[in-house]
Amino acid sequence: MARRDWMKRLGRGGGLAVALTAGIPLVLGAAVRADERKVTGTVEISQIQVAFLYSGNVGGGTLHFRDKSYRFRIGGLGIGGIGASKIEAKGEVFNLERLEDFEGAYVQGRYGLAAGQKSTGELWLENAKGIGLRLDAKREGLALSLGGDAVYITFD
Repeated sequence: MARRDWMKRLGRGGGLAVALTAGIPLVLGAAVRADERKVTGTVEISQIQVAFLYSGNVGGGTLHFRDKSYRFRIGGLGIGGIGASKIEAKGEVFNLERLEDFEGAYVQGRYGLAAGQKSTGELWLENAKGIGLRLDAKREGLALSLGGDAVYITFD
């Protein structure tokens, strides 16, 4: 493939794949540094994920921060995996000092397996402001997941 064709392709969607692939080691590496982070809240997320090499997800959740609860929407696109699953996740929020820093784009690294109601998996998300989410995920469906996503969180 000529360089010019490759650059055109990258500009039409391949850039997402490159950005996600480049971000996976960063996000997955966050698991190692979790001890150094400050837990500032908790989060619960419910979403649907569909994947066949590329993936998409949509859902919502609740952020528990400073004795208050905030509803939010989450959605995104990614690479890696096959199948469809419903994901229920709970976890910790790291380094959140200002509520407005929670909204925005996150890079997500994920791995997991779902077969019926048996599942395993963990999700790591981090945004450009250093806010991190570590989620224990329970999945229902039939899916194999290994990859990364770009997700966007907005308050309801």
